[in-house]
Amino acid sequence: MKRVLIVDDASVVRLMIKKVLKEGDFEIAGEAANGVDALTKYKELRPDVVTMDITMPEADGIQATKDIIAFDEDAKVVILSGIDQKEMLWQAIKAGAASYIVKPFENDRVLSTLNEVTGKQ
Repeated sequence: MKRVLIVDDASVVRLMIKKVLKEGDFEIAGEAANGVDALTKYKELRPDVVTMDITMPEADGIQATKDIIAFDEDAKVVILSGIDQKEMLWQAIKAGAASYIVKPFENDRVLSTLNEVTGKQ
């Protein structure tokens, strides 16, 4: 079972993502509410994949993605953001994100993307 770290400053969004992941047979490794905590939790938990919001306090998702990739170049980060802008998408990919999903997200899209990124069958 693949382990996921959920990073989003909105607890209701983290709860929605957890529900989707449980339906898709993923294990919730942990949660973080900002980019600084995301790096700390990543180092501690070593999840298979991270779902990352962009707009968060302390450090945004772009910076947190850069930090996680700098720590572990094999890290898999999937951006889940309500910001649907080509510039943000480009920044996320440049930061090392494996994929990008726009909120509000469809459950199937989240699961198929995470399965693809983690190589899960």
